[in-house]
Amino acid sequence: MIYLAIGFPPAAKSSAYRLRETANQFCAIGWDVTVITICEEAWEREYGLDHTLSEGVDPRIKVVELPLMRADLETDIRNFSEARALRPREWIERQRKQELKVFPEPAFGGWRYALEKAVVREHRAHAADLLMTTCAPYVNLAATWQLWQEHRVPYVVDFRDGWSVDVISGETAFTEKSPAGQWEKRVLEQAQAVWCVNEPIARFYRDRYPVVADRVRVVRNGFDSDSIPSVPHRPDPAAGLTFGYLGSINFAPALLDSVLTAWRMARRTDPVLARSRFEVRGHIGAGALREANAHSELLGAAARDDVEFGGPVPKAEVVDVFGRWDALVLMLVGGQYVTSGKVYEYAASGLPVMSAHDVDHDAVNILSGHPLWTGAVGLDVERLATAFSEAARLALDATDADRAAARAHAERFARGALLAPAVTEAARLALGASAAGTPTITGPTGGRQLP
Repeated sequence: MIYLAIGFPPAAKSSAYRLRETANQFCAIGWDVTVITICEEAWEREYGLDHTLSEGVDPRIKVVELPLMRADLETDIRNFSEARALRPREWIERQRKQELKVFPEPAFGGWRYALEKAVVREHRAHAADLLMTTCAPYVNLAATWQLWQEHRVPYVVDFRDGWSVDVISGETAFTEKSPAGQWEKRVLEQAQAVWCVNEPIARFYRDRYPVVADRVRVVRNGFDSDSIPSVPHRPDPAAGLTFGYLGSINFAPALLDSVLTAWRMARRTDPVLARSRFEVRGHIGAGALREANAHSELLGAAARDDVEFGGPVPKAEVVDVFGRWDALVLMLVGGQYVTSGKVYEYAASGLPVMSAHDVDHDAVNILSGHPLWTGAVGLDVERLATAFSEAARLALDATDADRAAARAHAERFARGALLAPAVTEAARLALGASAAGTPTITGPTGGRQLP
């Protein structure tokens, strides 16, 4: 199998967990796996590297790193052209236009030809029975199509969040007749299967492309058991509690401002919260804006309220971070089309979870029934302040049985178990297609959901 997986370890991206597990599972069932990704220097420009992620990659997997990087994230001005140095905004605009001429995706479109050559080269060196393509970036679809056109290699597209649906607004991102729409339609029509991370996104694609409706699968993200402490932290009410957020800080500054305001408000009336602290961990910004933006300013100003920003957490240390927190704050953008990977870890932690997101959010489907969840109250500051107090009460009052029930609630979301049926099916479909020499799609399944 050739796996187009830009974001594969050691890239410090949340998608790396899903990519690693997918490759490992194919390897475990007897496939030779070649991962095509981009070079480490590219991730150093963006979110950074986490080499502890690579420790969990099956050593039999071959990883091919292409020398592709986002030029717009270059921060060394010695490498700037005169045009970029003098008129940076105009340079970016010209760069985007050039990329869009190659493939309709800004920032990544220019990678098309290098990716196409790479998959064809790997196939000729070691003939592939399957191409797994994970997006984003969506320029991977061009390479997928190239291998199909030249060698009829069957493929599965792991869309995760989807392309033509704007998962934040819920609106259609582009029409079917647009360049992006034509690419998407053409590639999906020949796919063996199309994976999405939740039912709303899957439903969008079934409705948009009825011809592939029976091949659309819900393949959720999940949690890794090695990130969950065996025993939840025991709170000390006299010393105060530690609230924590772990995840990329890629939402609007207004959301963070609302949460920090609610935290400050709750501390005025709740004596336990008054002696508690709020620790924020994760990546803020990319490239030149890494930890140098409005989010950083808000967190810095909140230091007087016992709010601390501690930076990213290597994968190997996640279990220790969860192990010293008393309650979790789930800050998320979007609504019904967004699930987020972190919600699964939060649910499995055995800790109280306070939600700071829209009421109509797919994370609600994961947390409903969780015995230590404060519920979705939207983003109203006063209601968030009340939720902080409720989370503190849950942290102090939760029994061992409550914590065990919270963990049991999340057991069905273990990442390996969620991916296994989809990997098994993809392998079976690919081998059937290879034997026939043409795409072999099984009969209608009603767009069934994989566990």
